Amino acid sequence: MSERQVDQKLVVKVQQGDKTAFDVLVLKYQHKVIKVIMRYIRDPSEALDVAQEAFLKAYRAIPRFRGDSAFYTWLYRIAINTAKNHLVAARRRPLDYDLDPQDPDQYDMQGRLSDGDTPEHLVLSEEIRDTVNRAIQHLPEDLRTAIILREMEGMSYEEIAQTMECPVGTVRSRIFRAREAIDKKLRPLLD
Repeated sequence: MSERQVDQKLVVKVQQGDKTAFDVLVLKYQHKVIKVIMRYIRDPSEALDVAQEAFLKAYRAIPRFRGDSAFYTWLYRIAINTAKNHLVAARRRPLDYDLDPQDPDQYDMQGRLSDGDTPEHLVLSEEIRDTVNRAIQHLPEDLRTAIILREMEGMSYEEIAQTMECPVGTVRSRIFRAREAIDKKLRPLLD
């Protein structure tokens, strides 16, 4: 029995009122969902909250799940949309910094972030990772989602097309353009 078939049987049980079946789906996919949400929301505790919200939305929507796509594709779509909605809502809230203006140690971020004894290759690899992460964060939403689902989640082009609700050709184009943009940012470091 394929993963998709196993998931579909669990979904049918949930639709029939078996809450334990949904717990199985949560346990099966919680790490993947949190991982995809962490690509949008860096704060781990915030990402956990958003993941919980995504699972709650999925639970409420599961009676309408028809199985046209794989369950995890449907769940990822919910998780991504929940993360995006969270970011939009967060931009509307005023920033609340918990800084004590009398404490100069709070302003010494450079001292905490740098380590003079780090070997050059570790610094370069960290710089490359940071550059890639920054490049991904600055991509347009559609390109960022496509590259994250492909490179971080290992989804096939077909699965990404289902998740993003667009043709496979569009997914290929978005991933190509995202890779091109990331490569452009990396080139100065690697030359």
